Amino acid sequence: MNRLRSIVFYFGYFAAMLVCGVLFLPPSPFLPLRSRYRLLNLYNHFIMSWFRVACGVRYEISGLEKLPQGPCVMLSNHQSEWETVYLQLIKPPVCTVLKKELLNIPIFGWALRLLRPIALDRSRPSRAMRQVLTQGVQRLNEGLSVLIFPEGTRVEPGQRRRYNKSGTVIACRAGVPVVPVAHNAGERWPSRDWVKRPGRLSLVVGEPIDTAGRSPEEVLIEVEAWIEAQLVNISEVPRPDLVEAPAKRLPA
Repeated sequence: MNRLRSIVFYFGYFAAMLVCGVLFLPPSPFLPLRSRYRLLNLYNHFIMSWFRVACGVRYEISGLEKLPQGPCVMLSNHQSEWETVYLQLIKPPVCTVLKKELLNIPIFGWALRLLRPIALDRSRPSRAMRQVLTQGVQRLNEGLSVLIFPEGTRVEPGQRRRYNKSGTVIACRAGVPVVPVAHNAGERWPSRDWVKRPGRLSLVVGEPIDTAGRSPEEVLIEVEAWIEAQLVNISEVPRPDLVEAPAKRLPA
């Protein structure tokens, strides 16, 4: 049954991408940024609803009322494609830090380019880090929020990876709050399996964390502790201890 549901889901997924690409992409470059987001995010709205209906997923979303009025840095754990789609919707316009290869995907990547992401070349980590720090602060100063997955890549449920502090660095530099986000999307939309799984998908938005007068390291410790505590509560897969070597130190 899950395989059949997943086939139906992907039929709608790719059909919606094609339709939105034909109807929405041509006028998008001529629209103001906020209008462009609203138009292109119609695809995201559809995918979220279609995933729920086609795959038997029940959403439990809490904390959206805690999002600040002004720009912020959203830091979320990263388990699947689901959160990359959904988190575009909760505080638009939001600039996402992502790998540049995504921009080459037909239709999907073309739409991403129009949303002013920070696209990184992961083969050049030092340059990528400078790019995040420079462009991230620029986007925040322009009034856009920034979405960063501090684990740096998708992490399977039940595994852990050390958090990178680039997001807290740009938040401290720009003087904006950090909003932590935790979810168990990888349990419903696995990153390494095309078969989707029905059940509860929980996402929790935390209280904004003030960065004034605080170091990026201090803020990151609070963010990681909050996200991991939430994951213990909402995940079906037990959370392990972190056993990785310390991450390289980044400039504050």
